[in-house]
Amino acid sequence: MSVRSLLMPALTERWLSRDRLLRARAKAERIRLAKGEPHTLHYFHQTDDPYSALLAASLPALVQRYQIDVVAHVVGPPADAAAPDRDRLVAYSRKDAQGLAQHHRLDFSDPGAQPSAAAIERANRMLVAAAGQGGFVEAAGPISAALWKSVTQGTPAPLLAQPWPQASEQQAAAHLAMAHTLRKQWGHYLGATLFFAGEWYWGIDRLHHLEQRLQDLGAQRPGVRGALFAPDDDLAAPVTLAEAPPIDFYFSLRSPYSAIVAPRVFELGRLTGAPVRLRYVLPMVMRGLPVPREKRMYISLDAAREAHWRRMPFGRLNDPVGRPVERGLSLMPLAERAGQGQAYVRSFMHGVWAEGIDAGSDRGLRRIAERAGLSWADARSAMQDDTWRQTAEANRVEMLGLGLWGVPSFRVRDTAVWGQDRLWAVRQALLAPHQPSRHTATNP
Repeated sequence: MSVRSLLMPALTERWLSRDRLLRARAKAERIRLAKGEPHTLHYFHQTDDPYSALLAASLPALVQRYQIDVVAHVVGPPADAAAPDRDRLVAYSRKDAQGLAQHHRLDFSDPGAQPSAAAIERANRMLVAAAGQGGFVEAAGPISAALWKSVTQGTPAPLLAQPWPQASEQQAAAHLAMAHTLRKQWGHYLGATLFFAGEWYWGIDRLHHLEQRLQDLGAQRPGVRGALFAPDDDLAAPVTLAEAPPIDFYFSLRSPYSAIVAPRVFELGRLTGAPVRLRYVLPMVMRGLPVPREKRMYISLDAAREAHWRRMPFGRLNDPVGRPVERGLSLMPLAERAGQGQAYVRSFMHGVWAEGIDAGSDRGLRRIAERAGLSWADARSAMQDDTWRQTAEANRVEMLGLGLWGVPSFRVRDTAVWGQDRLWAVRQALLAPHQPSRHTATNP
């Protein structure tokens, strides 16, 4: 066992722990109080990003609920290294934002294309001017809506009708450059992101974490309770379906989001009778796709926060990148033939992401395999067979054909979604038309 494998579990267990997070939050609050500063929320808005449009439209309600100051920063798209399959990312973002808007009763429809460069430039100048004059919260929603309507209408008229002043080209360029630098310096890479007292929150999907933190600090206004967009609860009781369609589950053994959603999707399949088909793929970095440091850092911290919120063990990890992933995947055909596919995935994910097991060692992988019901003798033989690589590549091609590129992703009937926070869409696709999904927003 390498020194790295020995040290990593202890270091990550501390770094990703709930206790460390709470201590960091308490320290940030002590500093704020000592300086006599207000609760300040930094918002990074990407003008042509659908998720930013949803968040911008929600900012007024957030300000109505909490005693916060919002400092706005207009940014450009993420760098290529952080968006390795940009065309699919852009197209999927519009489609996903439309589904998210429908689920949360917001106003956004995928127009089928991105705004023109000229429209984006005009909107940027309006937003930069609004940010400089302290009117961003009021302006961002209408300007974003007008920008996307300009795509639908094929004319800049909706933007031209907006009453907001415009910054000069030079002012807008300088603002975007400074905002990009600040976002990277503080440790992020996307638009639709909120930075509050040392912690990042992406999109309306993470607003509930921010709202809970603000409520813990006593920053809510009188009568405020709950969250604007509280996540849906997982299915808790069996549901009888006349014919349960299969769930295709695209995952990587190196993906922390795959690790925390795997038990949930397996439970969803059990409660509905839907078979879960395991579509494993190689991790992005093992397919030659770079993952910038700020992206790795945010994903780890965010996955830990999500896991803690769901009371799932997570954080004592032993990164399985490289040989451990390959050894782990080589046992997938054996596990599936033995009817232990889900048990093996659970065991592997829990082992490397919560127990710090080194799957690159025989001792570690044997423990993972045997508690999933696999014979170690059979496992050692299975590791000599490389046919799993063909399956992993076929799964990757299939996933790309659905317009998806990352994991975890899911397909049910005609629904294909990406992300551990889209399990509600998987459930909705399973239950429709038997039991339509409902989302009830809390009182603002």
